[in-house]
Amino acid sequence: MPDFSFSRDSAISALRLLGGCTALGFATYAQAAPAFDSDSPWMLGDWNGTRTELSEKGYDFKLDYTGEMGSNLGGGYDHDRTARYSDQFGLGTHLDLQKILGWDDAEFQLTITKRSGNNISNDRINDPRVGGFTSAQEVWGRGQTTRLTQMWYQQKFFDQKLDIKVGRFGEGEDFNSFPCDFQNLAFCGSQVGNWVGGIWYNWPVSQWALRVKYHLTPELYAQVGAYEQNPSNLDRGNGFKLSGSGTQGAVLPVELVWTPKLNGLPGEYRAGYYYSSAKAADVYKDQNGQPAALSGEAYRSASSKHGVWFGAQQQVTSIASDHSRGLSVFANATMHDKKTNAIDNYVQAGVVYKGPFDARAKDDIGFALARVHVNPAFRKNAEASNRANAVYDYDDPTFLPPQDTEYSAELYYGVHVANWLTVRPNLQYIRHPGGVDQVDDALIAGIKIQSSF
Repeated sequence: MPDFSFSRDSAISALRLLGGCTALGFATYAQAAPAFDSDSPWMLGDWNGTRTELSEKGYDFKLDYTGEMGSNLGGGYDHDRTARYSDQFGLGTHLDLQKILGWDDAEFQLTITKRSGNNISNDRINDPRVGGFTSAQEVWGRGQTTRLTQMWYQQKFFDQKLDIKVGRFGEGEDFNSFPCDFQNLAFCGSQVGNWVGGIWYNWPVSQWALRVKYHLTPELYAQVGAYEQNPSNLDRGNGFKLSGSGTQGAVLPVELVWTPKLNGLPGEYRAGYYYSSAKAADVYKDQNGQPAALSGEAYRSASSKHGVWFGAQQQVTSIASDHSRGLSVFANATMHDKKTNAIDNYVQAGVVYKGPFDARAKDDIGFALARVHVNPAFRKNAEASNRANAVYDYDDPTFLPPQDTEYSAELYYGVHVANWLTVRPNLQYIRHPGGVDQVDDALIAGIKIQSSF
């Protein structure tokens, strides 16, 4: 019998957040975009027009929900079939300070997130001795806890050519950003944060940061950033930590972004570089250049860490003059420092078709493939560790499986139930989960739910 590991905390959090957010207009939302109106952007409607009125005055409020189920249909490290559920609530407010205070081109964002649940990848798909790279449920991660995810002020100057943002937020919010419609982590969000997660903290983690963007032309802008590199921000108990204690250095990304319209269809192209000023441990050698796992000496350290990324998204077809429908293609790649990083490169590509049928003009279909490649030096370190411990049998609990390359694929169909609800059933295939050849290829069924209250 499947073991559905749903979190009671998720249900409690839902009720608390839902109650607090809707108290203002719960009794009167039956008019002016009533609750559960499929054309409304909110499940609970327009609060008798109050929500629109507040927005016109510069006050926008959001309560979003993402839920993801994953079930191992076959393969993986543990063939015992089960299903797991993980979710996230996001409560936020956006303030247009030009409307509220008369400050030209100024805005403020505050967001708190709550994550709960379990992930099928952790013990069913991946070998828990080494873990995995991708995740079948991207919403799981960075601690199942409540966090301050956004708290920033943004100001634009010179007819909005110069854009400065300061406060607490993550790198992937502006740099190497990518949509998150797929459920597998290899196709969702900023990919740099997935492969150098020890220094680059994606949503929902935040840190003190500064981002400066300048539009060279209406279609081309350059941006630079400085982000606090503080591993203590990842701890479950530090979701609202504001002090800089534990800071080890800074992550400094720079990126060029081009947003053309080719044949009238939108596209986005990104190229960037990141540099970490904090010390980073070598993945294989000690100070004498010998395998640290064999010598017993400490791993040598490097004075920094760096990498690059490239990303492209382009719509290539449309239905007559309706540009909201049609085929889009995308691809992403990252490359990382081989001395200090377990992953040396990653590539991904896919397609999304929006509005596949006239009767389902807001549905979408997506398919993508990804390859995650392990740094050979990192693999050698596992082999050296096994030699040092005289362990050579994969079935020995103390054996450290060497990792090489993991491949992922996902196919989803997004059902646009209402403007406030999209449900995406999906099927995922993972070859060599965690890059471990001895782990059977895995087939995973998933469902991703995205809703706005």
